[in-house]
Amino acid sequence: MLYDGYRDIDQLIITGLKDNYEDRKTNDMIHAYIFDLDGTLVDSELLWCKALQHLVAVRGLSMSDSHAFDLVLGRAWSHIVTRLRRDYPTITEEPDVIERESVRYYAAMRGTSDIRIHSSIRLLERLAQRHPVAIVSGSTRQQVADAIALMGIGNLLQFYLGSEDVPHGKPDPAGFLLAARRFGVPPNACLVFEDSTAGVLAAKAAGMRCIALRRQGHPHQNLDGADEILPDLSGFNPAPYGTALP
Repeated sequence: MLYDGYRDIDQLIITGLKDNYEDRKTNDMIHAYIFDLDGTLVDSELLWCKALQHLVAVRGLSMSDSHAFDLVLGRAWSHIVTRLRRDYPTITEEPDVIERESVRYYAAMRGTSDIRIHSSIRLLERLAQRHPVAIVSGSTRQQVADAIALMGIGNLLQFYLGSEDVPHGKPDPAGFLLAARRFGVPPNACLVFEDSTAGVLAAKAAGMRCIALRRQGHPHQNLDGADEILPDLSGFNPAPYGTALP
């Protein structure tokens, strides 16, 4: 009977360990995926930098590359315009006027090259076959819609969020938290793909896991807070997150 007692205790311990493992495995599973747009799905951020430099130049002013990078990378459009007007007090046009002019310059440059990041788009397409997928961007909803049309992925997305959808842009987590609510899952069941310091900070502040994209030849961003850093999203391994790619 003493042996049986130990056997029962051992069985309880084993069962408890299995239960804890299953709970942990369930908690590790990702149920929804969120992609940033500019710099993650489309190679557009440098074009936006050049568009703003041109906007400044036609007014007889100048903007260094480093200033443009700091202004644009990972930032919401509302933040970009607010800071642009602060840094250049003689630019007094309304935000919608600045946006239209910037979009015109951007569109002219975009027409000369393919800005789609094909490996990132392919990953989104594969994930969307099994999981809900969305885009959360600091660009305006119209800019996001234009990029979605360019990539041909509109039918794969559950939804997309732009700068108008939240009161504050990245690194504030509001956009990612809203996405989790739209998905109907807790934040820790979401995985974010980002490329900027602000985006990584926002994802982690939201309680989500984050894969950062660091592409060769692009301006350096501090991505140390990300769970993983990849040079290309084709290298994403879904196994640690409880899923597989089709």
